[in-house]
Amino acid sequence: MSADEKKSQRGPWYLLFGLAIGLGLGLLISWGIAPVTYTDTAPVSLQTQFKDQYRLMIARAYQANGDVGRAQSRLALLGDPDPGAALLAQADRLLAAGDPDQAAAALLALAEALGEPVVYPTAVATSTPTAAATAPPGGRPTPTRRPTSTPTAVFSPTPRPTPTPTPTLGAYFTVIVQEEVCNPALTPGLLQIEVQDASRQPIAGMEIIVTWPGGQERLFTGLKPELGNGYADFRMAPGVPYAVRLLPDSVPAASDLRAPTCIADGSSFTGGLRLLLRQP
Repeated sequence: MSADEKKSQRGPWYLLFGLAIGLGLGLLISWGIAPVTYTDTAPVSLQTQFKDQYRLMIARAYQANGDVGRAQSRLALLGDPDPGAALLAQADRLLAAGDPDQAAAALLALAEALGEPVVYPTAVATSTPTAAATAPPGGRPTPTRRPTSTPTAVFSPTPRPTPTPTPTLGAYFTVIVQEEVCNPALTPGLLQIEVQDASRQPIAGMEIIVTWPGGQERLFTGLKPELGNGYADFRMAPGVPYAVRLLPDSVPAASDLRAPTCIADGSSFTGGLRLLLRQP
């Protein structure tokens, strides 16, 4: 057999060997050396459990401010085909699990505000409903869509406790860390706020008031669970002083906060701030 014939027979094996090596190197780089990291992803891309947390935070925010328009716009980010039905389904799952955090009422209240017909089970209603709730084989009442002939149940939404851990009312939150963040990859003027309880655990559902001359904005921790349950952020304008207050505190925890001017590679840009607030 000639040398040319031997080379022609070995050709396919060299090709397969090269493809295997290339595939192995590609997997090594993508999984081990330089894995893909996701930041600031859209809520629609979250896993189911994080979508449930996001949906619950929206419901609690609606309980606090009554702004159904903002709740609708936030729910739209999840990409649910029927946001009201998704709220009812999540409330159903919570009731089936015993509703340990008493969160079903917040979800049902928002679903009703969106126009969903809701019959409130006695487990979450604050007054006696006029329509009976259906009960599954396990015996626990679950929310059902109300027939058109059934009277609307009377219900007055009341604030429910936030998920554990819960801050002690009246305790002042103090600033543990206040630092400038000069990262050109972040949003200019980004104010990053982290809230912890006395045991250094993040607190979801905390309402934060950011004020500046002539305006204010309400934030809630936990709406970006991929960044932490105690995380919230806000974009500051250059040269404007801001103050941060956590409810139910009556005084700001931090004031005169301004977006810093940072310098990198010989050019200046607007940086951000990071605040860590903790309950004593």
